[in-house]
Amino acid sequence: MTTLLLSQLLNGVQYGILLFLLAAGLTLVFGIMSFVNLAHGSLYMMGAYFAATAYNHTNSFLLAVVAALAGCVILGIILERTAVSRLYSRDHLDHVLVTFGLVLFFNELAQIIWGTQPYFLPVPSWLDQTVSLFGITYPAYRFAIIVVGLLAAVGSYLLIHKTRLGMLIRAGSVNPAIVGALGINIKMLNALLFAIGAALAGLAGVMAGPILSVQSGMGEPVLITTLVVIVIGGIGSVSGAFYAALIVGIADTLGRAFLPMLLREVMARDIANAAGPAIASMLIYVLMAVVLAIRPQGLFVGGAK
Repeated sequence: MTTLLLSQLLNGVQYGILLFLLAAGLTLVFGIMSFVNLAHGSLYMMGAYFAATAYNHTNSFLLAVVAALAGCVILGIILERTAVSRLYSRDHLDHVLVTFGLVLFFNELAQIIWGTQPYFLPVPSWLDQTVSLFGITYPAYRFAIIVVGLLAAVGSYLLIHKTRLGMLIRAGSVNPAIVGALGINIKMLNALLFAIGAALAGLAGVMAGPILSVQSGMGEPVLITTLVVIVIGGIGSVSGAFYAALIVGIADTLGRAFLPMLLREVMARDIANAAGPAIASMLIYVLMAVVLAIRPQGLFVGGAK
């Protein structure tokens, strides 16, 4: 039982790290630019497709990562310049309608270019092994996801708090008019911030590719969970997104692994097997409701933290 618990805890941390890679970019755009980007999940999907395509042509996982990051940055800049920048002054309903349309567009585009069958991005050979952690063996690739996510979290913190760009981003979120009056190109700053969010989504896509099938529509389910992370952590807070992603990832993983087992102790096996997964899938939404009831602004108050 201890081995199973440790293994599921690591799986929960790994899932939480993937959620953070998505939530970090989305909460920056949402919290700082006040833009509701439902197409963020589509950038995650396109990053996975870019990586799978590059790997199929080069057999290099590192080049696949580069392709995903570069492709999503370019795609993010194009989206920001052609569609998103025209919506900053509009209300959030317009943001939702337009980006939902972009979700449908990218899903159809993916089917046209890559077809309806799932793509598969294999685990690189140098990570297709196990490592020993806390007395258990754990897949090296899943551990690599945790490491990459932690590096991304540290990089995001340093970018926001320790660089001139981060200072401008934080100042622009408070008073963009004053920042613009100081000679800073706000439009360029917004485009850069959107591109950073797209790059994080692409990184999440390429890291998820080897453990999930790459297919059209893969961004919508994870986007819903990512929105839960942002609500729990606090809109605009990168540190809040990190801690909330870990909480959601661990709660969801442990709930799905152990809740059916616990229910079998108090009810019939057939009923427990049916009710356990259903209740476990609701667990993170119950957690979100509790957080909203106790602390409506989220665990971390807004602002780029």
